[in-house]
Amino acid sequence: MNDHATHASMKPGEFVAFIAALMAVNALGVDLMLPALADIGHQLGIATANHRQWIITAYMLGFGAGQLVYGPLADRYGRRPILLVTLVGFVAASVFAAGSQTFAGLLGARVLQGLMSASTRVLAVAIVRDRYSGRQMARTLSVAQMIFFLVPIMAPSLGQVLLAFGPWRFIFYALAGFAAFVLAWTVLRLRESLPVDRRSPLSMMALKQAYRLTLTNRFSAGYAVAASMTFGGIIAFVSSAQQIFVDEFHAGERFTILFAICAFSMGCASFANSRLVERLGTRLISQSALLALIGLSILHLLVIAAGRESLVTYMLFQALSMTCIGLCGSNFGAMAMEPVGHIAGTASSIQGFITSVGAVVVGSVIGQSYNGTTWPLAIGYLGIGIVVLGIVYLVEGGRLFQARHGT
Repeated sequence: MNDHATHASMKPGEFVAFIAALMAVNALGVDLMLPALADIGHQLGIATANHRQWIITAYMLGFGAGQLVYGPLADRYGRRPILLVTLVGFVAASVFAAGSQTFAGLLGARVLQGLMSASTRVLAVAIVRDRYSGRQMARTLSVAQMIFFLVPIMAPSLGQVLLAFGPWRFIFYALAGFAAFVLAWTVLRLRESLPVDRRSPLSMMALKQAYRLTLTNRFSAGYAVAASMTFGGIIAFVSSAQQIFVDEFHAGERFTILFAICAFSMGCASFANSRLVERLGTRLISQSALLALIGLSILHLLVIAAGRESLVTYMLFQALSMTCIGLCGSNFGAMAMEPVGHIAGTASSIQGFITSVGAVVVGSVIGQSYNGTTWPLAIGYLGIGIVVLGIVYLVEGGRLFQARHGT
């Protein structure tokens, strides 16, 4: 554990809540407008339901690309100034999105939103890594993510409430308001977590060395790729959730509740991980979750093939699969960061780029395969589980369920 003096203005509880709020900026950027996708598509003339998924995908593309920039800047100038500038940018991008008159204009604003919110992911991880390492880092991220996962539970319902009082544009004004709140919190309460003597020069040589270390260390690169695959499962679900619940199961009036149940399962997983990870370790938990995901996906496919799929069976398998993914996420992130803590900002950027862009590719392939059934999603989850297990097996040198360096 590092010196806590840099966080003297925040007690542990507030620190975790602040990190969760940073993560929530991104979560709201994705989930708040889900109930409005049909309205947006109708007003802006989007041709098909699958095309509406690009409102989510465009944001995630910007989110992935932006992460390459903020880590090196944060390692050179500190975490706080970069966060302040990008939060201001997110507020502006949200206002631009609210004023969009064409689908192309909205997609451009969404990419800009993603570019700005990318800093929240990079800096949240870097700030936590400045303070913690190993299982303590995994536990802190799990507690923050537990709070963070409450956002997807509430976001669609909040979006529905906003739609009751006005057009879909209100949703983007709400995003601007929340980002402004986090901006004020940052200004008033966050102290710089990276001392001047630990800052890295912004030079091609330093960047080259940081990139080489992050991309050639098998734990750093391997677990970043593994995280991208599992995150892709979340993107696939979020992108196609409205189509599955509304079009396939005709449960439009219950969409926000059903979506919340699936998101709540991930929150439960993060809570369980925060309580168990220091005792059981990141590897035992995440690798067991991978095996469970594979088993659940096989059972789900058998149910679909037998013609027994219903809203109840889908909800059961989706919630359990999201639980498994939740048990992988923060643990993969902690294991990826462990060997590169001394360049946490740049490493977080590179890993975040790999994770986000890889997730967009995986999630888009699965989401765009939607054919009016849950078959593509179940096949996708099985593929994710098998591929990620293979990656973990290679990274660990064939030694599964064995702790390394206290993790």
